[in-house]
Amino acid sequence: MKRLIETIRNIFKIEELRKRILFTLGLVLVFRFGSYVVIPGINPEALSNLQSQIEGNGLLGLLDIFSGGALGNASIFALGIMPYISASIVIQLLGIVLPYFQKLQKEGESGRRKINQWTRYLTIIVLLVQAPAYLANLHATLPSAAFVLGPSSFLFTLTATIVLISGTMFVMWLGEKITDKGIGNGVSLIIMVGIIARLPHALLAEINSRFADQTGGFVMLVVEIFVLFLVFAAVIALVQAVRKIPVQYAKRIVGNKQYGGVRQYIPLKINAAGVMPIIFAQALMFIPLFFGRWEATRGIAAVLGNNNGFWYNFIFAVLVIAFTYFYTAITVNPNSMADDMKRNGGFVPGIKPGKKTAEYIDIIMTRITLPGSIFLAMVAILPVFARMMGVNNQFAQFYGGTSLLILVGVILDTLKQIESHLLMRHYDGLMKTGRIKGRSGN
Repeated sequence: MKRLIETIRNIFKIEELRKRILFTLGLVLVFRFGSYVVIPGINPEALSNLQSQIEGNGLLGLLDIFSGGALGNASIFALGIMPYISASIVIQLLGIVLPYFQKLQKEGESGRRKINQWTRYLTIIVLLVQAPAYLANLHATLPSAAFVLGPSSFLFTLTATIVLISGTMFVMWLGEKITDKGIGNGVSLIIMVGIIARLPHALLAEINSRFADQTGGFVMLVVEIFVLFLVFAAVIALVQAVRKIPVQYAKRIVGNKQYGGVRQYIPLKINAAGVMPIIFAQALMFIPLFFGRWEATRGIAAVLGNNNGFWYNFIFAVLVIAFTYFYTAITVNPNSMADDMKRNGGFVPGIKPGKKTAEYIDIIMTRITLPGSIFLAMVAILPVFARMMGVNNQFAQFYGGTSLLILVGVILDTLKQIESHLLMRHYDGLMKTGRIKGRSGN
């Protein structure tokens, strides 16, 4: 405890780090405040039906978690940062298909600015589809008395669409400012804050269910917290696990100085795909729900739409494994890595530079992705096992899935940023031994 207090004191001794932390906290408070500002033209007292409908819907419930409850509050930040995430994924995939975006990715800072500009344009296009769809859902869920100007008012639809688009763009701006002048990746930090904001309410609901319903009481609550701790530890191990490939650089004599001749490592992550396979798999698992409209396919839709059933979770796990291989294949390019090594005079000991090195890296990535994808699939379906053990549905979301992976990854990245500032000012890090490795650390 004494060392923890001393570390916190050292953090606030560094003026730049202190300003970054306070600046980040200030923008996070702005985001949380905006999550409770209801869209103009809606009566806040009539939102109980919306919140209950979102809690029972898998896709809307997931989006509500990412927005920190803003979706269920019908707030000006209801769509949150997810349209920007969707646009970023599309732009990233276009970078594999279209030569123009491939060229931008290799142009450094200027290319990054152009890619960010294209991402913003695509975000607005996504919002022009999602905002009216969200308003249509409000009209179908809320009673007519909830709309001050009337449910079919064109003025309300127009103004609400503009407000929702402006709210998401403002959240994007908050994320960019946190990245530039705060700590860590601002977009990821905003998503993490939205997830953490749901934790107190979920924990309180679990405590009430254990004590009020006489379902295990204090003992079961302690067991749940202990299991949650073990799950967090396992996910941290998954996020940080790497396979190091040794790289030897040839010696070069320039004048009377020697360059190179050192051994370094290429850190290949066990889970190079991150949380994206779960997001892709969840998106596909909502497709069977559309087949419930027809009598012939209603039975199949009921089986595949039951997120507590065997076949739903089996197909979900298989999709997570498949998308892990797919996303790893498009993000990790062994040929590019081998060419960069060859260009800089590096080689893997015992492996010929060039094509043989690329094949060697590809084989290793294929082998380490298998256990990583299986473990990721287990993390994805852990909330189901938690619900089977009697855990409240809201609290069970923190036992795995997208929420847990984002939470762990962003916390590790933020701690890594803080530790780098401490070590740069010759202070001890956050840990007495070892160093914190974020998702991008080696």
